[in-house]
Amino acid sequence: MQQHKSTYFYAIGLSYKKADAEVRGHFSLSDTAKQNVLAQAKANGIESVLVISTCNRTELYGFAEHPYQLIHLLCENTKGTVEEFQNVAYVYKNKEAINHMFRVGSGLDSQILGDFEIISQLKFGARASKKEGLLNSFSERLINAVIQASKRIKTETELSSGATSVSFASVQYIMNNVQNISEKNILLFGTGKIGRNTCENLVKHTQNSHITLINRTKTKAEEVAGKFNLIVKDYENLEQEINGSDIVIVATGAQNPTVYKSLISTEKPLLVLDLSIPKNVNENISELSNTTLVHLDDLAKITDDTLENRKAYIPAAEEIIEDIMSEFNAWLDTLKFVPTIQAIKHKLTDYKNSELSTQRKKLVDFNEDQAELITNNIIQKITNQFAHHLREDGNSADESIELIKKIFQLETTDNV
Repeated sequence: MQQHKSTYFYAIGLSYKKADAEVRGHFSLSDTAKQNVLAQAKANGIESVLVISTCNRTELYGFAEHPYQLIHLLCENTKGTVEEFQNVAYVYKNKEAINHMFRVGSGLDSQILGDFEIISQLKFGARASKKEGLLNSFSERLINAVIQASKRIKTETELSSGATSVSFASVQYIMNNVQNISEKNILLFGTGKIGRNTCENLVKHTQNSHITLINRTKTKAEEVAGKFNLIVKDYENLEQEINGSDIVIVATGAQNPTVYKSLISTEKPLLVLDLSIPKNVNENISELSNTTLVHLDDLAKITDDTLENRKAYIPAAEEIIEDIMSEFNAWLDTLKFVPTIQAIKHKLTDYKNSELSTQRKKLVDFNEDQAELITNNIIQKITNQFAHHLREDGNSADESIELIKKIFQLETTDNV
């Protein structure tokens, strides 16, 4: 899977498995930081790189001579250090990296099994890379195969049946821990993707009409509120609204805490759920005896029947991945012998040119066009025959390539 003799395909990153919310926050990439990663990759001569950063993971997939090139790109653009990265990270190379992307994209590696939010992040990352000319044919083909696997798993299995995601888990937690939920005042601060999904789940499952939305950009909150007929308040009213609420859900994309102890003056019980990475609620609010703070990672531990049921579909999902991955690997293997086929073609063309040159001198009425047409057709047939043999003979293709090189005395450079 070498690209230019010395570069390999890597997946480097960290996830909820070994990195807690705080560490994941250190390596979280904002949209601007993602753009900077791409710009620096381009400047450093990296030919293909794809970046994803979600509340559960931050990853780079790309071609490099050494994984440190990608690790360096990540650490340069986040608060995280190389030492910290090494403590919690994973580095996969070639086939393992391909396998990892399939598992991530199909929801098998998600914090909540079967959560398919990640596939849209992968698509978005691929589009951003392509726009910058940083998505080579290998990466593009791989991402399309992963999308195909994800679609098939969604339609052919029930791995994502029932609504479980971070947003659903948060609503489930509220319903399990708060009595008379329909009468409580709920404030949702932040109306990005998780905020919107949480809002939808709240409306659907709690039958609560006392839901207030606040977002730094008020128009975004109004769009969401209009859909569900909810109240929108100005960002300036945040403190007042927090103190008038029983439950506060924070899902902003801020890089630093937006909710902290000094904002809270209410005496009544207050439940605060922080669904943000980096954390957007300062831990110090836990010092207040009437306040309960629950973070995303606590929510992910909530397993219910839905999640247990999903586990039964893992083998079926893995079978689909195996199926599509073997197609991808077959395509990859065909790339292995492309240089050999091209070298045979060049060799035969040299023979042809030399022979035509001889015949041109010998024959008075030599028909140049006819000779070209006939010899080119013969060369095409011979090279097709070789290509067919190598494609069909998967087990000993490498030996065949060596033999062909010997017979034709070929010099080829591997490009895969």
